[in-house]
Amino acid sequence: MSNVAPRTAAAPAPSTAQPRKTPGKAALASFLGSTLEYYDFFIYGTAAALVFPALFFPADNPTVGLVAAFATFGVAYVARPLGGMVMGHFGDRLGRRNVLLVTLSLMGLASLGIGFLPTYDAVGLLAPVLLTLGRLIQGFSAGAESAGASTLTLEHSPDGRRGFFTSFVMTGYASGMVLATLVFVPITALPKDDLMSWGWRVPFWCSIVVLAIAYWVRTHLEETPVFEEAKEEALEAGTARKLPLGQVLRFQAPDVLRVLFMSIFSVMQTIFTVFGLSYATAHGGLDKGAILTINAVTIGASMLVMPAVATLSDRIGRKPLMLTAMLGCSAALFAYFWALGTGNLVLVFIASFVFMTLLYSGFNGVWPAFFAELFAAPVRYTGMALGNQLGLLVAGFGPMIGGLLMTAGPTGWVPVAVFGAACAVAAAIAAFSSRETAHTPVDELGEPYLTATRTK
Repeated sequence: MSNVAPRTAAAPAPSTAQPRKTPGKAALASFLGSTLEYYDFFIYGTAAALVFPALFFPADNPTVGLVAAFATFGVAYVARPLGGMVMGHFGDRLGRRNVLLVTLSLMGLASLGIGFLPTYDAVGLLAPVLLTLGRLIQGFSAGAESAGASTLTLEHSPDGRRGFFTSFVMTGYASGMVLATLVFVPITALPKDDLMSWGWRVPFWCSIVVLAIAYWVRTHLEETPVFEEAKEEALEAGTARKLPLGQVLRFQAPDVLRVLFMSIFSVMQTIFTVFGLSYATAHGGLDKGAILTINAVTIGASMLVMPAVATLSDRIGRKPLMLTAMLGCSAALFAYFWALGTGNLVLVFIASFVFMTLLYSGFNGVWPAFFAELFAAPVRYTGMALGNQLGLLVAGFGPMIGGLLMTAGPTGWVPVAVFGAACAVAAAIAAFSSRETAHTPVDELGEPYLTATRTK
């Protein structure tokens, strides 16, 4: 007999393959997801300003109906912090990609459902109840979408270009706004009976197209290398079971507050797109289609400005551009309302371009990267979502607050502008107190958390 031992198959070597960074694919996925989110939010805001007061609320008091419609617009922002906390928890524990597939589906299906709702004349008080429910689902989804998309894109991006790639989260905002407006411009031109019966539903039905495209792209996206590394480190250290919410509040509560106050600045967006539209048509005597077109052009142009501003922030830092946007918009808001009061469309366009295209883009192009960079990877999704969505509560109810603050007469808009400017100043103080993060390596972001956990 031979003494040679039989040969056995060698055990396979452990895989050393690391997850790849795919910044282009991540930016596209975030762009499409944000396009759906903001398309749905803008069509709701536009419908709330133009048709919902008459369709879903008693018609005997138009002012009450308008405020109630704006309240349903704002109620989504109540659900956003809950969505951010719940989905942020799973995003930090289980991964960014799969959670973002869930948020995308919730948003698209809720919007489609709103397009099939019965009106007040058909079912009475059940109509606003169902409308509010659909809006709450939208808000729950949106509360996790922007933070998750920002986190995912940031973690796929190379150092030195994180601002540029992550800016496509809010480029999707501009795309969604343009799509929503382009859909609504011909809808508002319909005969009133057609508009109020079936026309307003068409934009909600169209959201299924964006949902299908965005869902397909996200299913072909890998989890981020940063998350996988943080997950492995947590498993080795025995900290995988700790709750991200508790960890971020324990070690980075000041950063959550900074993001909260900076996010209040988004009230400028809702005042411009929702309250401004209502004011321009009801008090300025301007044509609905003309204002929607101006909004679409000026916000659409910001799709070019935001990546450029974000690229600049990669070089000179995030804070200078954030502060310029916040303080500039606090003054430009007064010029915008003054222009609306003149009824001159050329002046309205110029004021809108300066306010939204040039100044507000300095915020919108930078905050997705800046907010995410303030937090360490194990708590990034939760921390950003929590602070961002709590701050957006003010933005969500901005149109309703504006309706309550507005007074009679040609200068009745002044209290609304003062309110917006005050929010901008509060946001600027928070931005000034924040750390500059543009040139910090990705594995060193979230310094308070890293310092605390490494010294334990």
